[in-house]
Amino acid sequence: MNRRETRIAAMQILYTSDFNNISFEAAIKCFNDGIVEDSVIELLNLVKNDLEKIDSIISDSLVNYTITRLNLVDKAIIRLATAEMLNGQDKRVAINEALEITKEYSDHGDRKAVSFNNRLLDTISNNIVK
Repeated sequence: MNRRETRIAAMQILYTSDFNNISFEAAIKCFNDGIVEDSVIELLNLVKNDLEKIDSIISDSLVNYTITRLNLVDKAIIRLATAEMLNGQDKRVAINEALEITKEYSDHGDRKAVSFNNRLLDTISNNIVK
């Protein structure tokens, strides 16, 4: 599994957790018969271990918007990218990967989701001091 596939699997598990209001562990069991590569678990743990901080950073970076208004796919994508940036991933790489996943899983062809997520991730990147 390459790094993008790892991110996509983690995003799908985060989405499942949020959509069904279940724990990450329960969402993992729903995914692929519970068979998930260690790299996906590591990425999920980055989110799980800092979820409050991640959501706070996202909330603080939104303008005239709240985190509860984000669609669940975008929220999962943004959480993953924020977790990666907090944990030393090159910010440009984290943002680029998030936007590529947004194009595939969230955008409706009008690029509004990509544009929104790009602005939000850029703000988050500037708000994260490393």
